[in-house]
Amino acid sequence: MDQQRELVYKDAAIMLRDGRVEFAMPLTRQEIDTWVFDLDNTLYPATSNLFPQISARMGRFIASRFGLETEAARALQKQLFRAHGTTLRGLMVEHAVDPHEFMDYVHDIDLSGLAPDTALTEALAALPGRKLVYTNGSRRHADRMLGHLGLAEHVAGVFDIADAGFIPKPDPAGYHALITRFGIEPRRAVMVEDMARNLQPAAALGMATVLVCTGNDWAAEGAAGDWIQHRTDDLAGWLAALPGG
Repeated sequence: MDQQRELVYKDAAIMLRDGRVEFAMPLTRQEIDTWVFDLDNTLYPATSNLFPQISARMGRFIASRFGLETEAARALQKQLFRAHGTTLRGLMVEHAVDPHEFMDYVHDIDLSGLAPDTALTEALAALPGRKLVYTNGSRRHADRMLGHLGLAEHVAGVFDIADAGFIPKPDPAGYHALITRFGIEPRRAVMVEDMARNLQPAAALGMATVLVCTGNDWAAEGAAGDWIQHRTDDLAGWLAALPGG
């Protein structure tokens, strides 16, 4: 068994099913008909440093909107994130900010330093079943990123923050709306995320879970939870190593 295959078959992980803790069997391609991927820092590496661009633009938006200096704007940004799960949600709830205006501004980032990942493109192309994207960002951002990465033709649908009623992951309401929108059978679905806490509602619904480990402390909250079935720091390699291909 090669090293990549060992990543798939490493110690069986535990997950929640019907209130009980069970051991999950290794995934096979035949078991799954729907793959749900997060976008940012999942379908492209966190080391590309795109999120720092987005975060900086959030700070500039807040500074301009409220007439704040850089440090004060950054402090408000963090406060809103901690209180509401996303900065956008905090701005909407506490300050009635137009979400479309905010997202159009913060996602206007430079993609020139991000190269398409040929290995990931090939892995997704070879993966049977539907591939969906569920993002706390906007559809416009998702479409732009998927096009830039060369992944658009392999993704059957995008479920964005507007589709979730502007309530971000990990609120369970968005997951239920996703399942309804695309007719997903959770027991035959996998969710892939870099944010550990965002996998808990998926596991509670019966979906298999894959955590993409990025090394970011803020993404690792909940990483010790029993809702994490599989972990990898190489998504393309992990997908390519799945048995049954």
